[in-house]
Amino acid sequence: MNQHVPVLLKESVDLLVTKKEGIYFDGTIGFGGHSSEILNRLNNKGKLVATDKDADAFDYCKKKFSNDKRFSIYNTSFSDISTISKIEFIEKFDGIFVDLGVSSYQLDNIESGFTFREDAPLDLRMNKKAGISASKVLNTFSYEQIANIIFEYGEEKNSRMIAKKIVEYRNTTKFTSTNQLKELIKKVTPERYLTKTLTRVFQALRIYVNNELEELKNFLDKSIEHLNVGGRIVVLAYHSLEDRIVKEKFKYETLKCICPPGTPICICNKVQKLKLVNSKPIQPTDEEVKINKRSRSAKLRAAERV
Repeated sequence: MNQHVPVLLKESVDLLVTKKEGIYFDGTIGFGGHSSEILNRLNNKGKLVATDKDADAFDYCKKKFSNDKRFSIYNTSFSDISTISKIEFIEKFDGIFVDLGVSSYQLDNIESGFTFREDAPLDLRMNKKAGISASKVLNTFSYEQIANIIFEYGEEKNSRMIAKKIVEYRNTTKFTSTNQLKELIKKVTPERYLTKTLTRVFQALRIYVNNELEELKNFLDKSIEHLNVGGRIVVLAYHSLEDRIVKEKFKYETLKCICPPGTPICICNKVQKLKLVNSKPIQPTDEEVKINKRSRSAKLRAAERV
């Protein structure tokens, strides 16, 4: 199995684990790279609770860590952290971690349907039993809806042309495979921009069908409330949309007042909940990028509960 190579592994866990006996949460366990290192830092009193929507990752890690009594895992979204906390009788965590990247296994495994390098079912859902597939989006959504998805979630400037061609194509043939979409995009995109355009369009559809940005916002709101004072939330993001959400949320929660400038006395009742651990995001070294090209866009941010 081609597993996900953990990105910024040491840096992430150094920021996260501050107590050997602490209780930690890994919201995107993948194939256990970061979780393994977290468990290595904990003593016998420590605990790690993990989640992952992907059934393959869940099954793999359930088996991998089956003999470790400090570990428990749930096949669900990290945004269900409040429910998991109740099940585990854990009110607060000492650290919460998420790696928002799609794993190398998902990208390389044709059956997962995330790759455009090989022909695969055009699905893109993390959980194949929930929501609607990317093919259904392309086959049933309006031109405007498709164009907006590609522009908003993929930041693709040519979104309207691509959406127009998608609607024209589906009038005669329904979308079922990644190759159909790839070939359509190839016809309207210069060769030198093709890989980036394909990446943007597939990213946009993946984000939409998995409701990734709303889930991230929901998770950040909940996770801050589930942090002990001194506990840290550490987030690895790989594209600007996710990183912007994390950056703005962290910044907002560091503020003590949000009253308009010039207000004589504070009337907003804003409470500071976080302080930044690193003011600027940590990024992979050139050496790490050489070893793992998929790490090149990663940005690591951390904040501490006050």
